[in-house]
Amino acid sequence: MAKWTKRILGAGVIAGAAYALWRVIDQRTRESTLEWTPQPLLSPPKPVPHVPESTAWVEPVDGACPASHPVKAKRASGIFHVPDGQMYDRTVPDRCYVDAAAAEADGLRASKR
Repeated sequence: MAKWTKRILGAGVIAGAAYALWRVIDQRTRESTLEWTPQPLLSPPKPVPHVPESTAWVEPVDGACPASHPVKAKRASGIFHVPDGQMYDRTVPDRCYVDAAAAEADGLRASKR
């Protein structure tokens, strides 16, 4: 019995010492903060061509897209439907786009059906 007690106490002492060492190291790393100076860009960022957002999409009216913006899109699924698509009539849109290119520029993908 005394042998196991010594082993358990020894393991506890080692664990306590390891914890104390970890706390000291952790405290020192928190105190020494590195400050990075901002680096200039090597070249200016290129503008991304896109359709202006004001004309790219409109809100649906009573769950239907206007004739000027026939492409239906669901933002939650990230999918858009074109008028000749199989699921076009069943889709209740979140946004209506001018064309498929405008929907793709907004990060959506075409429906597979």
